[in-house]
Amino acid sequence: MEENTNQPINSDHEGHKESVKRDAKGLFESMKLFLSGLLDIRSDTDRDQTIEDVKKDIPFKGHTAWILIFSVFVASIGLNVSSTAVVIGAMLISPLMGPIVGVGLSIAINDIDTLKRSFVNLGVMVGLSVLTATLYFALSPLTELTPELESRTAPTILDVFVAISGGLALIVAKSKKGTMPNAIAGVAIATALMPPLCTVGYGIAELNAGYALGALYLFSINAIFIALSTFIVAKLLRFPMLRYANAAKRKLTARIASAVAIIMVIPAIWTFYNILNETNADRDYKGFLANEIEANESLYLRKEFYDYDNKSIKLYFDGEIADATVSDLQNELEKYEHISDFTLKISGNKARGIEQISKANDRYIVELNRLETENEALLDKVEDLKIRLALLETQLTEAQKVVPVDILPYNNIAKDAKIRFPDLSELGYGEVLQSNFLKVDTVKVIFPQWKFQVSDSLNTVRNKDLREWITVELKADTLLVR
Repeated sequence: MEENTNQPINSDHEGHKESVKRDAKGLFESMKLFLSGLLDIRSDTDRDQTIEDVKKDIPFKGHTAWILIFSVFVASIGLNVSSTAVVIGAMLISPLMGPIVGVGLSIAINDIDTLKRSFVNLGVMVGLSVLTATLYFALSPLTELTPELESRTAPTILDVFVAISGGLALIVAKSKKGTMPNAIAGVAIATALMPPLCTVGYGIAELNAGYALGALYLFSINAIFIALSTFIVAKLLRFPMLRYANAAKRKLTARIASAVAIIMVIPAIWTFYNILNETNADRDYKGFLANEIEANESLYLRKEFYDYDNKSIKLYFDGEIADATVSDLQNELEKYEHISDFTLKISGNKARGIEQISKANDRYIVELNRLETENEALLDKVEDLKIRLALLETQLTEAQKVVPVDILPYNNIAKDAKIRFPDLSELGYGEVLQSNFLKVDTVKVIFPQWKFQVSDSLNTVRNKDLREWITVELKADTLLVR
């Protein structure tokens, strides 16, 4: 009975598991189908047209040669004045990538004739570019090493990644049915083939082999990885191999293409490895300086020399460096993996340290004296302002003084005025301050009020008579009527 009861339950559970598996499988298949449609480029690739387009871009003659020359001049000017915008403009118009892509594609499809033409035109392109750049920098009055030029004298690991990514983007854009000029123009800017060649010309014009070889090395890296990326994509997209009727020639062609591919791949791998190691070593060295030297307030680094090729580090400090400090720094260096085998030389200068302290003390004294002098000058100004303020307050007090009315014979004058001028209803008197903007005077003023209004002429006459009479009574020099 128990077996009959449990059987339907187990059957439902197994059916649920099967349903979940089918749903999961369906979801996986849907995601796979979606990603396949999203990332698949084979269905939209025109292989024959791509090969034809690449072959058309290989030759350097006529219009293409002149465009190259002008773009080199533009790029050289941009590098000379350190203008990024001008350099980008030159990269947009330069036809440099044709022969490089031709090398990678011709190896992928066993086309030896196209490979030969690509190498020949690549040599023409490099020679013409370097010659034009050398001519410009030899004639240019500006010979300073700008940041734009200096950044092209030594490759970094980022240049390798850019060359790989740019080469992949370029051949994918070229293989698409139709054209993608924006993508190709973007690759031209990103891979930056033109500036290194111009920098080679700068190094030759300035007779600096280090600059010339460093820039040529950077260009070689870009060219190798662009060609390698083209080769890989062409193989993945299964571009049609060139067939030869002669079996011996077919085998020879395949061997030559394989040999060139190996020759191209081995330097690329070796270059990538070396640049990666150098980049890691540079990073560790900067970390060593920041963590072990700059963070130590008792150490005063004056000069430092870092030589990756000879694996040596030289540090020169101000002040005496104890043996224990030297030993500690050497032990700390071993913690940094990529520079642990570098030779570390540390030099201190006790006299130099005392001299630096003395100079710093002298600077502080000079600064203190300057501040004291400025403080004394400010104090003098404050005292002068206090004196001037007190004087102004005194002048204002004197100007505001008014002679009390009770010391004047105002009552008697008012009574006599009422008798002499019966029409007078009120008589005011006071002293006011009056200025001609040069000086301030105190002036006596009377304010008559008449019972009856008369014409202006009669009013002027009676005011005049009143003024003359009061002037005599007050013995005033000046009296105004308002």
